[in-house]
Amino acid sequence: MQAAPQQLSPDERALVSDAVGDLTRRTGFPVAFGGILRGGEVAITAIRGARTGALDGLAVRPERGLGGRAITELRPRLASDYRTAKQITHDYDRYILGEGIGTLLAVPVVVAGRARGVLYAAAWSQWEVGGVAAAPAVDVAARLGRRLAELDAQDAAAAEAPPARNTLSHPAPALPPAHQEELRETYAELRRIAASVADGPLRSRLEQVERRLAGLSGMAASASSEEPPVRLSPRETDVLACAALGATNGDIATQLGLREATVKAYLGAAMAKLDVSTRWAAVAKARRAGILP
Repeated sequence: MQAAPQQLSPDERALVSDAVGDLTRRTGFPVAFGGILRGGEVAITAIRGARTGALDGLAVRPERGLGGRAITELRPRLASDYRTAKQITHDYDRYILGEGIGTLLAVPVVVAGRARGVLYAAAWSQWEVGGVAAAPAVDVAARLGRRLAELDAQDAAAAEAPPARNTLSHPAPALPPAHQEELRETYAELRRIAASVADGPLRSRLEQVERRLAGLSGMAASASSEEPPVRLSPRETDVLACAALGATNGDIATQLGLREATVKAYLGAAMAKLDVSTRWAAVAKARRAGILP
């Protein structure tokens, strides 16, 4: 089945892309993909690690296939040998088997007790998947559900607010999810390099490149010119850029050569300036403000 165009916001696409990247890093599965339930189906908008283009265009309906069953039952479903699995329908074999997938794990993304999407972790061979591998996938899906709930709350608040008068009339188009993810990783790496540079003029030149990279995402164009600008310190931006890629406080401390308590303090300061209560909400708001790509 060819996916119908899905009207997902750039923030929704970014959250799914981040979660799919988290899935490969945290579970060890070489392939991950996922999407949000919209219009009666989940169109896959983010794919990581695939060897072919077979998964392109995959759209999953509730009750159909492994992911559809996970959505309907609101619990993870596993096919250790997908080709011979008898507990599912095989509507999507040309996508899954076309990629050569042998083991497939599907985890529903749940918001307010209802399925909002599905994340998949996969391997080309047959894997024995126990709780050690499945638990991180469940955690990633739960985190995505929380971030989508936060985004829903922000969108609801924005809908109740008076419309902004001086918005840009021609916002830049969003990049494809894979390019967006690569842009964010490049931006975070550039921030890490700049943080280690003692030469003031050189760091200033690097910061100019960073701002150009952030502008390439097109996210800054969606911000209202009437909103007061948020100014983060260089270190607050550094840690938030790493957090945007799913890094823990410990990971960020190692990457930036800081103490974990110092990372926590910088994140807290950034969240306070952005007037949010979680790091994921801070990332989303920083992207809308054009601070992060």
